[in-house]
Amino acid sequence: MDLVQMKQNTAKMILRFAIPAIISMILTSLITIADGFFIGNYVGKEGIAAVNLGLPIIYLYLGVGLMVSIGGVAIAGMALGSGDMHTSNQVFRQTILTTLVLSALISCTMIFCFQPMMNILHADGRVCGYFKDYYQIMLLELPVMVVNSSFGMFIRGEGNPEYFMKVSVLNVALNILLDYVFADRMHMGVVGIAVASLLAALASLCCILYFFVRKAKVYRLGRFHFSVRICVQAILNGSSEFIGEMSTGIAMFAYNFVIMRRIGADGVTAFTIVGYVAYAFSMVIVGFGQGASPLISFAYGAKEKLLAADIRKRTNRYVFGSGAAVFLLMAAGMEWYSGIFVQNENVEEMVRSGMLIFMLSFFFSGVNSITSFYFTATGRAFESAVISALRGLIVLLICIFTLPYLFGMTGVWMAAPVTEAVTLGVTVFFLHFRDGSDRYARSQR
Repeated sequence: MDLVQMKQNTAKMILRFAIPAIISMILTSLITIADGFFIGNYVGKEGIAAVNLGLPIIYLYLGVGLMVSIGGVAIAGMALGSGDMHTSNQVFRQTILTTLVLSALISCTMIFCFQPMMNILHADGRVCGYFKDYYQIMLLELPVMVVNSSFGMFIRGEGNPEYFMKVSVLNVALNILLDYVFADRMHMGVVGIAVASLLAALASLCCILYFFVRKAKVYRLGRFHFSVRICVQAILNGSSEFIGEMSTGIAMFAYNFVIMRRIGADGVTAFTIVGYVAYAFSMVIVGFGQGASPLISFAYGAKEKLLAADIRKRTNRYVFGSGAAVFLLMAAGMEWYSGIFVQNENVEEMVRSGMLIFMLSFFFSGVNSITSFYFTATGRAFESAVISALRGLIVLLICIFTLPYLFGMTGVWMAAPVTEAVTLGVTVFFLHFRDGSDRYARSQR
């Protein structure tokens, strides 16, 4: 991290940190998409629906992991920017351990929640069976995934994002290879897909531990003094990410609840297939956010608020352009994409009719997300939390429970773009009327 270089080559620095993060996140999304491909082709549409019904569980892990990790990375980054190496290292060690303990506790609790979830969603016998087979193993894999992600944020914060990108490449390649072996060659179905994810995550963890033992220059594993103050500060600072992920989990549960009752398993399958594109694009957004956040925190900690604001604006332009590109790409390949995962005309027609409507949200979601990252990276948790709560819970739930009853499956596709458009108005309000750092930056010009 070098302030002079950041000022002279702001765009280059953003892309240097963001592109490896984006590649890593896209590769992570490819794991989910590859799992969907193998489940759809070797298990069936019921398998895809079963995995989708459990997505709120995954979002719970992500929410807790991101809350602790992003909050911790922001504190460590600002300490690093001010020259306090000791505090930065202590925060790193505490963040990793806290993430591990909390994710393990979630696994111990979630095993008792499987049957109640199936009862509420009215899942039938085959879907319920696939759900339990898959997620019993994923309760072992998800804590490893969350800890790997937390480590990755600190690898980027140290200024070595390329290493974590390489680990992500290994993770994806190994996961897809094992998916093929277990699902195609060994006919293990959803169990094999879950085992593949677990083994690939463990292999990635070994590579990450090697980095912090042999290669790390700033963050080192070792003993630390647990600080309640830092823990509370990290949780509060990362609360918007927790709200965002938990809101997504709750919204996903609401989507499944409404679709299962009004359309059935075919509707859940179609929604899942369209959701793969949304998930991949969200990983692009998160990659930009995770790439820009250390730069913003460093600049903010060094009292360069104008620079921090400029990084946000540039990153917002990048994600808007990415959203437009994905929209055009999928519009051109929609016919082909709708038949990749299942051979079912009803499901394929739902995908074709709803994809373009749903993807209108891509024009707004990137700006909302990056601005939320910006507020978190500069310690403005309130604004970040409000944006996350609106787009992931409050407005979205209102849309989910009203639009499908007015417009059927078309209403399901409309919920996301309407939510992001409404939230964008609040985001613009915060940036122009509530964000004191931006006002400060403008006064220094």
